[in-house]
Amino acid sequence: MRVFFLTLLAMIAFASNSLLCRAALKQTKVDPATFTFVRIFSGAVALWLIVMIRSSFSSPVTRHSSLRNGNWPSAIALFTYAAGFSFAYVTLSAGTGALLLFGAVQATMILWGFRKGERLDPTQIIGIVIALAGLVVLVFPGISAPPLTGSIFMLAAGIAWGVYSVRGRTASDAAAATAGNFLRAVPFAVLTGIVALKGMRFDSLGVTYAVISGAITSGLGYVIWYSALTGLKAASAATVQLSVPVLAATGGILLLHEPVTLRYVIASIAVLGGIALVMIEKQRTS
Repeated sequence: MRVFFLTLLAMIAFASNSLLCRAALKQTKVDPATFTFVRIFSGAVALWLIVMIRSSFSSPVTRHSSLRNGNWPSAIALFTYAAGFSFAYVTLSAGTGALLLFGAVQATMILWGFRKGERLDPTQIIGIVIALAGLVVLVFPGISAPPLTGSIFMLAAGIAWGVYSVRGRTASDAAAATAGNFLRAVPFAVLTGIVALKGMRFDSLGVTYAVISGAITSGLGYVIWYSALTGLKAASAATVQLSVPVLAATGGILLLHEPVTLRYVIASIAVLGGIALVMIEKQRTS
């Protein structure tokens, strides 16, 4: 029950991130570089405070070691995800963006498992083909298809998040590891802001959305996710994230008044159905 509750909270946080980012970039004047910086910085500050408060009740040795958690590869993956996520949502809808994001997450985790020695049976291969076909339908240039640039950004974000999630399964201290990764990601966010300085636009409401996204739905949400990952198998961790596009799409329809297109419905069925085939069969054979 503990793992189930933590996983449910993490999925709600992930879906909320999609909606917050979409709302900030579409309903306010804030630019993606500013949103990314504020999100990562506020997440780093919030998690640093949590770790410091918690460490104040521990020994000096424990306090010192807790602040050294996290690593640069995970931090780079975190930044790549956050930046790609923000720049993609300049043009993508909440539901479509989440579909691309977590479709790429699933594919990344499957390939990671293959690299670790897992082999695919015919059912799994069919599932991958169906999922890839769904992604092609979704990003293929057309009147109702999402822009190619935004799709590329989101797919890159999904790959990065898949790597970040796989690496997080070995974290012994979820809060400290997440805090360390966020702190290491701040310099990359600053560099992005410097490069995009001419196009930066400040908006109080947009910054507020970014702070909420960074400190709560990202910072705390990722701590919860890292905690849940310790009790989940890789296949289960990948499968449960399939609920996020559905949650984000529902939120986009209810809160952002976004339309449900036939292309999106068909692509959703193909991607989610194909990945589900892979993961269900993977659990049966594991």
